[in-house]
Amino acid sequence: MPFKLVSPFSPSGDQPAAIKRLQAGFSSGAGFQTLLGVTGSGKTFSMANLIERLQKPTLIISHNKTLAAQLYREFKEFFPENAVEYFVSYYDYYQPEAYVVTKDLYIEKDSDINEKIDRMRHRATHSLLSRTDVIIVASVSCIYGLGSPVNYSDLKIGLKTGDVIKRGELLEKLVSINFTRNEYEFIPGTFRVRGERVELIPIYSDEGLRITFFDDEIEEIALFEPLTGKVLQKIPEIHVYPATHYAADKKILELAADRIESELKQRIDFFQSSQKLLEAQRISERTRYDLELMREMGYCKGVENYSRHLDGRGPGEPPYTLIDYFPKDFLLIIDESHITVPQLKGMQHGDSARKASLVDYGFRLPSAIDNRPLKFEELSKKFHQVLFVSATPTEFELQLSGKNVIEQIIRPTGLVDPVIEVRKTELQIDDIQVELKRCIDRKERALVTTLTKRMSEDLTAYLVNAGFKTRYLHSEIDTIERMEIIRGLRLGEFDVLVGINLLREGLDLPEVSLVVILDADKEGFLRSARSLIQTFGRCARNLNAKVLLYADRISDAMKEAMQVTTRRRQIQVEYNETHGITPVSIRKSIGEGLAPKEEIAKNVIKYVDSYSLEEVIEKLKLEMEKAANNLQFEKAAELRDEIFMLQKELKPQ
Repeated sequence: MPFKLVSPFSPSGDQPAAIKRLQAGFSSGAGFQTLLGVTGSGKTFSMANLIERLQKPTLIISHNKTLAAQLYREFKEFFPENAVEYFVSYYDYYQPEAYVVTKDLYIEKDSDINEKIDRMRHRATHSLLSRTDVIIVASVSCIYGLGSPVNYSDLKIGLKTGDVIKRGELLEKLVSINFTRNEYEFIPGTFRVRGERVELIPIYSDEGLRITFFDDEIEEIALFEPLTGKVLQKIPEIHVYPATHYAADKKILELAADRIESELKQRIDFFQSSQKLLEAQRISERTRYDLELMREMGYCKGVENYSRHLDGRGPGEPPYTLIDYFPKDFLLIIDESHITVPQLKGMQHGDSARKASLVDYGFRLPSAIDNRPLKFEELSKKFHQVLFVSATPTEFELQLSGKNVIEQIIRPTGLVDPVIEVRKTELQIDDIQVELKRCIDRKERALVTTLTKRMSEDLTAYLVNAGFKTRYLHSEIDTIERMEIIRGLRLGEFDVLVGINLLREGLDLPEVSLVVILDADKEGFLRSARSLIQTFGRCARNLNAKVLLYADRISDAMKEAMQVTTRRRQIQVEYNETHGITPVSIRKSIGEGLAPKEEIAKNVIKYVDSYSLEEVIEKLKLEMEKAANNLQFEKAAELRDEIFMLQKELKPQ
């Protein structure tokens, strides 16, 4: 089906011109473009309109799971008739395999896989191989090795009404693509036999598939509800894809096993010639055990470490990733590119350092190093057409895009960028108090950012003694308390929030109209032009937005940040005057919060006689898993912190 955008809104402000220019650029063959959109300008809506106009399969990469989940939900609403999928790491918990040389300590891989997300990953690859109207929202985990798309596609089982195939032959094929027979627990990736019917649930689906035989002929194929058995739809044909991305047929497995045997022999010879007998014995036992499992079961724990042999790649060749499942002509959108691009560049380095020790001490074959994320230069070769999206793109994105940098400055709400004032540091604390009082009198809130933890603590104490309701936000505060502090600021429980780095997510607060930046002229990461612009944006959702920079000189970073913001503000004001727009502050509902630690502890203790602590924690774990399955990762993190707190602070009853 073609991409069809569904929305009650039409592009407005700078959006129509930005969408038109982006479409024209890509249609004329541009490889890289940048959408430079200010906070609140509707960049996501522009992205959706561009996808509808280009009609290309699209991969959107975000720098973390939470933001990816938010984008996924938005695009699901924008494109209800198309395949919008979600592809992130499926680990709720992950401890990679490692060897600590200094302690002679081997750490076995340990993980907790989220089955819901695993199914969503399979649904993403299934959609890419079966249709063209696909949008996949992914985290940077999409550049990790995934298994050959050729093997994955070739091993699919095609079933069609009227086909002649023995029931036993079908069962053998299902086992060969890593389905398991389970007559009791019917879950994705399993099959069962009911007389003349074979029922299975594809790994990428929640619906069951029922194949009914008449002798050796497929009489009927139907989708059904696994819980009730109710038939949902009868279909003429279907393809069943493997239950793992590392599937391989017997011929490929034998070839891979021969290659592994050959590499193993070379490695044993190397260790023995180097008088490393322990390492030689270790690699021999571990690898031969894995080979036996692969030959018998088609799979083994840690099979991804042999992916190079399964894929038929040579040493050093890049692994297959999600990007290889896309057709050549696809659109790549890198959201928040100023953060995401550096993440993509750095993913491979930590992985290779960890595996080097495993290889050197006989825990893994050298080929395990080729099970890795893509190097950035390898990823760049797979780029076809790329859109960088950010309010503060780096030089990397700007240079690649050249003249194709499209600004989106006008907000649909009419809000303009904040007023910026530079003031001397002499008597700055007295001056800050005057400005804070004006802000509080309007029933609005303020953020104050410093360069050091000591300064933040001292300033918070001083303001509290001066009668201001002030709190301090620092890196050691856990998720629960952090969310409670932010909620308290919005509710007016206090008026001033002091911190070092106030750039983190969750600080887009409509009630904040004043941002104070101390030591603004001390250049560094937190006082770079890009960071200053991002900090200015913390109050950009309020009609009375104002930023105060306290400095004894105007640094190059300050000058650049002020020029950019002043220019944007001038354009926004002129647009509002020309079109008769009256800007208004954004109104945003305040959600329910979690009780502070002491409150939670009291409530647990109060009911501990009738409802044991262990049961309380187990209930919270179920809620945490439910939140994770629903892609509510912030809520899941809050519940996780609550569990840790109860386990640590309360003694078992």
